[in-house]
Parts: sequence; structure tokens; C-alpha cells
Amino acid sequence: MYRIILASASPRRKEIMETMGIKYEVMASNAEEVVSETRPEEMVKAVAGLKTGPIAQKINETRASGECCVIIGADTMVFLQEHALGKPKDETDAIRMIAMLAGNTHKVITGVNIRILDGSGKNTELSFAVCTEVAVRPMTQEQIEDYVSTGEPMDKAGAYAIQGKFGIFLQGIAGDYYNVMGFPIAEIYAALLEQGIDIKNQ
Repeated sequence: MYRIILASASPRRKEIMETMGIKYEVMASNAEEVVSETRPEEMVKAVAGLKTGPIAQKINETRASGECCVIIGADTMVFLQEHALGKPKDETDAIRMIAMLAGNTHKVITGVNIRILDGSGKNTELSFAVCTEVAVRPMTQEQIEDYVSTGEPMDKAGAYAIQGKFGIFLQGIAGDYYNVMGFPIAEIYAALLEQGIDIKNQ
């Protein structure tokens, strides 16, 4: 049996784990998320690794003999052409981001880092990125400001939540819906199955 540890306090990632019926615990890392990578996929993978690394080190120092753990970290960013859109600093910044996305297609890329600590003391690291394309309908300035005034964009990469009030402005997506929420659970599940670990049955 493996302890499943989510290296994130994100409400959306926790919600996805619970929706899928996966038993887990949260151990969020407070590591500074500064990386040198510049390619989008490499950036998010590197940040995800910063989230799981300190937790793996801490568990390795304290875990009982034979204890097995899976630590899952993720980082999501929104990219419009060469522009990386993180979480907005304030409402003005959120309005700027939504105005950029409106009428365009952008990419949502999530980097995933998984550390598997088995009972023999062996550590295995998996790292991959998942990309989903999202098309947003044209929006008026009034629609943009009304959406931002809901407060929903303020803690979201790209200043929107696909599962929230922004859904009315979507034209379509190509790829994994849950990836846009910030946690490509199907890819995570499949990657761990390849390692012989079924996280739904732990």
C-alpha cells in the first residue's frame, strides 16, 4: 500500500482527487518557485519538481522501514503565443489577461512531477507535461469587467476558471479538460499504472 501525497493545497486539485475517489493527504511545499528554464513545458515541469522535492526529502528522513509513498506535484501556466499568463496581481491585471485571451486560442500547460518512494528505499521520479488548447469567444469590455468583478479570476492562472463562470465564454477545447483545471488526473493515473501502482486502490 502507498501513501498518496498531494504536494499542493489547491482546492481544485483536491476536488479532482476527491471526485475520482482517490484517498490522499496534503503536504504543500513552500519552496520558492524560481526556475531557469524558458521553454513552457520545461518551466512547468521544473516548478512541479520544486514542489515534490522537499517533501520527498522530508519523508525519506522520517518514514518507517518499508513505508511506500507517492508524492504528486503539478504546476499550471497559461500561454498565449509567447506570453506566459500567471495569476493576476489585481483586477486591472485580470482585465488585461482576459482581454488578451478573448477571441483567441491559447494553451494551458501543466507540468507534473511524481516521486515514488518504495519500501526498499528506492526513489523513482516521473516528470511530464500535458497541453490543452482552449478557444475563447470574442468578449466585450463590459463582459470582461463583469467577469473580473466576480472575483473568480484572482487566484487562477490566466485569470479564469474553466469550471466556473468563465465557461459561458468558451468556444471549445482540444485536449484534457481536467488539465485546464490544473490537474491532468488521467495522465497521472496512467503514468502510475505503468509503474504498477493503482492510486484508486490504496
